[in-house]
Amino acid sequence: MDETTYLLEMKDIDKSFPGVKALDRANLRLDAGTVHALMGENGAGKSTLMKCLFGMYKADSGEILVKGKPARFSGPREAMEGGISMVHQELNQVLKRSVMENIWLGRFPKRFGFVSHKIMFDRTKAIFGQLEINIDPKTLVGKLSVSRRQMVEIAKAVSYNAKILVLDEPTSSLTNEEVEHLFRIIDKLRADGVGIIYISHKMEEILKISDKVTIMRDGRWAGTESAADLTVDKIIKMMVGRDLTRRFPPKTNTPGEKLLVVENLSGMYAPTCRDVSFTLRRGEILGVAGLVGSRRTELLETIFGIAHHSTGVITKDGRRIHNKNSSDAIKNGFAMLTEERRSTGIFGGLDVMFNSVIANINSYKRHGLLSKRRMYGDTRWVIDSLRVKTPSWKTYIRDLSGGNQQKVIIGRWLLTKPDVLLLDEPTRGIDVGAKAEIYQLIINLAAEGKGIIVVSSEMPELLGISDRIMVMSGGRLVGILDTARATQEEIMRMAAKYA
Repeated sequence: MDETTYLLEMKDIDKSFPGVKALDRANLRLDAGTVHALMGENGAGKSTLMKCLFGMYKADSGEILVKGKPARFSGPREAMEGGISMVHQELNQVLKRSVMENIWLGRFPKRFGFVSHKIMFDRTKAIFGQLEINIDPKTLVGKLSVSRRQMVEIAKAVSYNAKILVLDEPTSSLTNEEVEHLFRIIDKLRADGVGIIYISHKMEEILKISDKVTIMRDGRWAGTESAADLTVDKIIKMMVGRDLTRRFPPKTNTPGEKLLVVENLSGMYAPTCRDVSFTLRRGEILGVAGLVGSRRTELLETIFGIAHHSTGVITKDGRRIHNKNSSDAIKNGFAMLTEERRSTGIFGGLDVMFNSVIANINSYKRHGLLSKRRMYGDTRWVIDSLRVKTPSWKTYIRDLSGGNQQKVIIGRWLLTKPDVLLLDEPTRGIDVGAKAEIYQLIINLAAEGKGIIVVSSEMPELLGISDRIMVMSGGRLVGILDTARATQEEIMRMAAKYA
């Protein structure tokens, strides 16, 4: 195929940051009317390559061709006007504005010199009709679930009449039904000649939707293959440079005596969990399954004191406790890893040290002053013991890969010496290699006697690491299964009971 026939070609792209070469002669070729998956471990350079395409970063060297012609965008707006749209994994929306205002932000349609809400509404409805999205354009974005907010972002990308669409982890917060809806949208766009770059760590999904797959490793191009010629094992080997015969480490933890007892817990403000009762043992990994809207996150937030409860009793080590807020929860030996890492987990504009020690900050005070030596020592422990890949403790955490950001946050909570860890989607948006490390860390912590509750939307993950699985539906606890005897089909039937 002649190179000018490619819809997009990125040739020998280099990009360096202080102490790190993020891209090293990276390559990508995209044909019109195809889905081209881009895969690699966290830190492999996928996001950096896309940011160079989108004008968020300026490549140090290399060439970008769109329909055979050189293209270099100075920023996202110029890229979108040039027919390239990107739906980011971490949504960046104006929550207190309507859906239609978010879609047309910066380019509101006007009539007689004034913004026309009618035209805006009609255009939004037309796009939603095309994509089979059932959302009221006048709804505030902040009132939508994460999955529906993601659909709004896809509609916004389509509104630019993009010929190149980048989807970064588009199904990370979608139910199976919503994933099928997204795939129908992708098929429509593909039929219209749109070239789609699809970034995901879900390998079965990649093999189902993609035409071609490009794999990156350590900032370099590792290969491009037809999806039909790939298997999960081959993808893993290309991504990590080695075989990962076990996706889940062997279990070494042994559940012991009761650690946490939750009785008839209900949140104060709807929608939330209702009348939930369960027991967590020391050394146990308790998985929590459920569809979107099952209120798994709300359950963890209510236990941790982020959300208030109206009824119920929480007992830890035989002592009744009441977490009025997160500070109380930390004092009572709880830690919580939130689902939305970028918006509620990290302090993106601050360094690795700050993000490591902030939850434990009071322990570094002496005579009203902070001990930088002790903070550095604990940060070093986080970096070394959790194998965080970072140029230095001074590096802004936003510049780390998602997997390394997650490790820093886990390390932050371990410094508080918790007995109970509440982990909400701990491997969301993380590559297979980093997932294996976090699975091993969770199992090791349970083996040390900590009680761990893991919310996950990935069924194989729950079946692979948990001892028991608690299934929620519509805010209610449907039942608790022994993982050794549980099946995906049984869990799904239970999860749909009150959905």
